[in-house]
Amino acid sequence: MPSASTGAPTTVGALSSPSPEPTPSRLAPGVPGYRRMSLALFAAGVAAFALLYSTQALLPAVSGEFGVTASAASWTVSAATGALALCVLPLSALSERFGRVRLMTVSLVVATALGLLVPFAPGPEWLVALRAVQGAALAGIPASAMAYLAEEVRPKALIAAIGLFVAGNSIGGMSGRIVTGWVAQLWGWRAALAAVGLMAVVCTVAFRLLLPKARHFTPGPLNAGALARTVRGHLSDPLLMRLYGIGALFMTVFGAVYTVIGYRLAGDPFGLPQGVVGSVFLVYLVGTVSSAAAGRLVGRLGRRGALYLAVGTTAAGLLLSLADSLTAVLSGLVLITAGFFAGHAVASSSVSRTATTGRAQASALYQSAYYLGSSAGGTLGAVAFHSGGWAGTVLLGLLAVLGVVSITLYGSYAARVRERRPLLSAAAVRH
Repeated sequence: MPSASTGAPTTVGALSSPSPEPTPSRLAPGVPGYRRMSLALFAAGVAAFALLYSTQALLPAVSGEFGVTASAASWTVSAATGALALCVLPLSALSERFGRVRLMTVSLVVATALGLLVPFAPGPEWLVALRAVQGAALAGIPASAMAYLAEEVRPKALIAAIGLFVAGNSIGGMSGRIVTGWVAQLWGWRAALAAVGLMAVVCTVAFRLLLPKARHFTPGPLNAGALARTVRGHLSDPLLMRLYGIGALFMTVFGAVYTVIGYRLAGDPFGLPQGVVGSVFLVYLVGTVSSAAAGRLVGRLGRRGALYLAVGTTAAGLLLSLADSLTAVLSGLVLITAGFFAGHAVASSSVSRTATTGRAQASALYQSAYYLGSSAGGTLGAVAFHSGGWAGTVLLGLLAVLGVVSITLYGSYAARVRERRPLLSAAAVRH
């Protein structure tokens, strides 16, 4: 997702540039080193996304200890995701110069070291600052992992390798929240963050010991001018901008809901303990199913049809969650999660199809928009909850959903206009 993954979400990489000729030195199932590579990147995904969202299930406990509001506590999540969003693009450029393995290693070591310091934050300001630096460090993982896979894995084995890495993202995001919930119930939120830090240490060591040496990376110069031109080209493409907006708005809904849901379930009328609240994140498994189904939905309904279905599912979940029934709230979370992951899968996969050049940078910009949406959703969702309770958070989510509908409708209108222009031109020539 945390690709959608999982929340996790898709990651940045040079998927457009793997060598079309599978050489013997490239990795594939049955080739020495493939299993080690898969396990190494799985471990990196678990560590990265467990760390990134480590405080999300703990926000009520953080609020209670420091005496701060939900909106103030939410910055412990928003600062990390916002910093990651801002750093993905520049770190993807650094990976071109210094290497994928080196950047991933430095990112994990720095983020894990910070993860061991975070539990000792003396106050909320220190906690937010440490989390922001941690998010910036973690940006090196999505900025490098997919490019590494594209360079080192045979094309026919690439999708399977990517799938295992994304699974690590999803499991890391989910397990980090569940672990923190139960540990916090027994020993407090600081011990919970320490547990995630220790888990990240194990994953980082496994990553570094298992990952095979890169054999196909060729360092390139840091060309800021070329990068800026590519980025400007993507930002001037109307379709890409619509896809970035859709990704950001879907993540705004998701970030708002999962940042505030702990307060909703811990308070009246439910009063659930911290461990049970953390276990609610098992709903993420629904996202794995809906992400996988997104391709079939697009085949049957088209991209816009699949987006409308995702939007409708998300909106239905938001409305259902308003009921003061635990069954209704959990059912609403299932629908919200399924709709979000399906919509994110459609939008993110459309970015690579739309960008004809600079696909790595196009994906990086999508990641930036996605995590900025997460940051905005976490903060605004908590502000809305503080002002209007759960209904305020739902209203924010519905407004974001309306934004997705508006962008999609405008895209349909723009497509019809483009299709009519040749017909009008031909009619004008005949007359």
